Amino acid sequence: MIKNQLKTAALLAALTAIFLLIGGAIGGRTGLTFALIFAGGMNFVSYFWSHKIVLKLYKAKEADENQYSELYSMVREIASSAGLPVPKVYIVNTQQANAFATGRNPKNAVIAVTTGIMQLLSRSELKGVLAHEMGHVKNRDILVSSVAATIAGVISYIAMMARWAAIFGGFGGDRDRSGGIIELLVLAIIAPIMAMIIQFAISRSREYLADETGAKLIGDPYSLATALEKIEANVKHHPFQRMGSTEATAHLFISNPLKKSNFLEMFSTHPTTSRRVNRLRDMRL
Repeated sequence: MIKNQLKTAALLAALTAIFLLIGGAIGGRTGLTFALIFAGGMNFVSYFWSHKIVLKLYKAKEADENQYSELYSMVREIASSAGLPVPKVYIVNTQQANAFATGRNPKNAVIAVTTGIMQLLSRSELKGVLAHEMGHVKNRDILVSSVAATIAGVISYIAMMARWAAIFGGFGGDRDRSGGIIELLVLAIIAPIMAMIIQFAISRSREYLADETGAKLIGDPYSLATALEKIEANVKHHPFQRMGSTEATAHLFISNPLKKSNFLEMFSTHPTTSRRVNRLRDMRL
């Protein structure tokens, strides 16, 4: 767990370093400040209201406690083990087996599960999934993701400014340097790609951490491992149809709901299921 936390800190530091590098190459404090305020404002809104946006996007309904008494019982038990407030529980009506957690902090946390996952998994497997999502809440992954998204967003915005500047000869200080415009253009293209790769790496690291945290909360890594295998097979047969609306929220789910095949893991928000399963089965509690 400590290893994953340190990895996240190192990746966030790398994102910050890229930001400083491209900022130093471009210069102009006014532009950098504007970009930081703009991206920070967008992610501030996302941080405080994203849970409402996501729940509405997927037409999630708050679970009736009488109808879903067993589901609530498991959530309460896991929350007690984690020393956290009991989160609100929502249901997404879809055949796809999946789940996600959202909310800016443990007091405002929401855990959503699909009708498909409740039909597919056994009680112990579903409990493993719920523990994984509670792990995200416990580790404050929404906050970590927001910070990463803010920095990556600033880098992308500055890079866009730099590309236009290089094309139209802006930032006069750079024009006076031999090859300065070319260097600026190359940096402006490479920097956002590097930022995206690092942001995805942070997302994968938090998935591993949530797997580990969840397994420890219930003392059972094997049920989650089996659940992940079942979920992956199910998602292949029942991908979400509204592709455009899920791109920005795919990282929230326990398994990518779009199930697009990435030939390189570095361009994926989730680790491969096989890696996650192997790690879980190798755990010693």
